[in-house]
Amino acid sequence: MSKRNFVSAWVGLVLLVLLALPGLVGIPYFMHLAVLALIWVIVAQGQNLIQGFTGYVSIASAGFMGVGAYASTLLSLKLGWPVWLAMCCAPLVSGALAIVVGYPSLRVKGHYFAIVTLAYNLVIFIVLNNFSSLTGGESGITGVPKPGGFMLFDYVVNFENRNAYYYLALLGAVLATALCGRILHSRVGRVLVAIRQNETLVDATGVIAWRYKLFAFAMSACLSGLAGSLYAHFIGFLNPEPFGVDQSLNAILAVILGGSGTLSGPVIGAFLVVALPEFLRVAETWRLVAYGLLLVVTTIFMPRGIVPVVVRTFDSLTGRFRRK
Repeated sequence: MSKRNFVSAWVGLVLLVLLALPGLVGIPYFMHLAVLALIWVIVAQGQNLIQGFTGYVSIASAGFMGVGAYASTLLSLKLGWPVWLAMCCAPLVSGALAIVVGYPSLRVKGHYFAIVTLAYNLVIFIVLNNFSSLTGGESGITGVPKPGGFMLFDYVVNFENRNAYYYLALLGAVLATALCGRILHSRVGRVLVAIRQNETLVDATGVIAWRYKLFAFAMSACLSGLAGSLYAHFIGFLNPEPFGVDQSLNAILAVILGGSGTLSGPVIGAFLVVALPEFLRVAETWRLVAYGLLLVVTTIFMPRGIVPVVVRTFDSLTGRFRRK
């Protein structure tokens, strides 16, 4: 089997499992975690655009996720917009903010850029916490509405149902992954990868690199805003806590664990970031210690992530079979 056929077979198998998951899993809490994992796939794919493709580490994904979540919630609750329209506008709000703050920020490189985006996340979190008249502050906003249902082949799709919302989150994750794949295999994607490898050389060829970096940063924020909107309308309650710096670090971790610069890496990493802390709950007070040690060991022995290790293993096995 060629590598292309191998990848296609695995993608098809994963999609089939994800489509059948609500019928296979009968425990509501596991379905709750599955929805959260799919929402984090969207965040991780956005993080991968700026971190994996372009080589700039942003620590603001959770902040932009919060902007999208509050934009969608406030538009639907305060202004009475239809939920679907509010959810569509949320990524645009996050993307617009990213363009405004990214224009000056992307003039700096390396760890300076990471520090600047860290400051943005802190500012967003502080604003959400203290602008109580609009955001509800620490008390949050209750009664965030679900998207409206519709008829599909004589079947009523009601997003109050967790399984129906699961498929909505799955659609968002698939579209985000497909969009990132389209970008990666386009001229824009080739420029982004070139920037990651040697930005000075890209500038020397006459390409205006900062425009492409701004595009990657804005698209990353758009996907985070979409994820935030899906999160808000799924949970039904919104406060600033899920949008702190620690959640931005989780997005970075998801990309690193799965495989930075790959399309499937953020998918695997997102599910691991959601599942591992739950799996380690059996360790009770030692849960966070075990989680930290596991991450350290994984980073040391698989610094490029899980996906590159799987690819190298496949290449090694197929090479042996060919020699035989």
